[in-house]
Amino acid sequence: MLYQTADDWRAAPRRRVVLFAMSGLGKTHVSSMLRDAGGWFHYSIDYRIGTRYMGEYIADNAKREAMKNPFLRELLLTDSIYIGSNITFRNLTPVSTYLGKPGDPALGGLPMDTYRRRQEQFRRAEERALLDTGYFIDRAEDLYGYPHFICDTGGSICEWVDADDPDDPILTELSRVALPVWIRGTEAHTEELIRRFDKAPKPMAYQPEFLNACWEEYLAEKGVDEARVDPDGFIRWTYARALAHRQPRYEAMARNWGVTVEASDMATVRDEADFVEIIAAALPA
Repeated sequence: MLYQTADDWRAAPRRRVVLFAMSGLGKTHVSSMLRDAGGWFHYSIDYRIGTRYMGEYIADNAKREAMKNPFLRELLLTDSIYIGSNITFRNLTPVSTYLGKPGDPALGGLPMDTYRRRQEQFRRAEERALLDTGYFIDRAEDLYGYPHFICDTGGSICEWVDADDPDDPILTELSRVALPVWIRGTEAHTEELIRRFDKAPKPMAYQPEFLNACWEEYLAEKGVDEARVDPDGFIRWTYARALAHRQPRYEAMARNWGVTVEASDMATVRDEADFVEIIAAALPA
């Protein structure tokens, strides 16, 4: 690991971490807090995905819808209007909207082939954004003078890596430049995340094998064909399974490549000093 002991971490003139966890356990909150306090560069993987690697897909999808309207079509064809997404660290809706949900088009769903294609686009984008971490560490210091760096990953990072492979390219690169930190939730956190998701289901990215297995099982259980699937019904049904699927993958990432911090402890962080001590407590003395 980049920091072998708690003292190494405390004494480091440059602290660099990669946070990973289920969405909703405080990665972005802590990252934003450190950024706002000064001295820390906040690298959002989802923001990088939406602006650098999927920006054209997102904008073209919006233009495709606009072209269905004769008034907007004429303005687009004459370059009279501009259509783009307004992605921010706190508003990543354009990315999730583009990912979409599979199922009945009348209910806002996508054909499964289209959905799988967008999932694959997202996978490639996330892998590239993760591999850009070292570049942004150097850029943050060289260009802006930030000594410290926090990478705020998406919940799907565990879908694209093999934590038991000592040569995994993404984890090898991340651990070379920063300390991977898993924010581990409890069963109570999981129940709360499921409750929140049930109220407002949002698109997610899935490992292809997991997605295909869930899709086939859902069609068989509900006795429907693809065109009659309720999109929100499917992703609600899948969510708890996705969390259970990801848990051991996060565990392996922390065990083989980084450290673990409890979500309840991370929730107590009020400032940089708190954050430094919580990470120190997870490292060997």
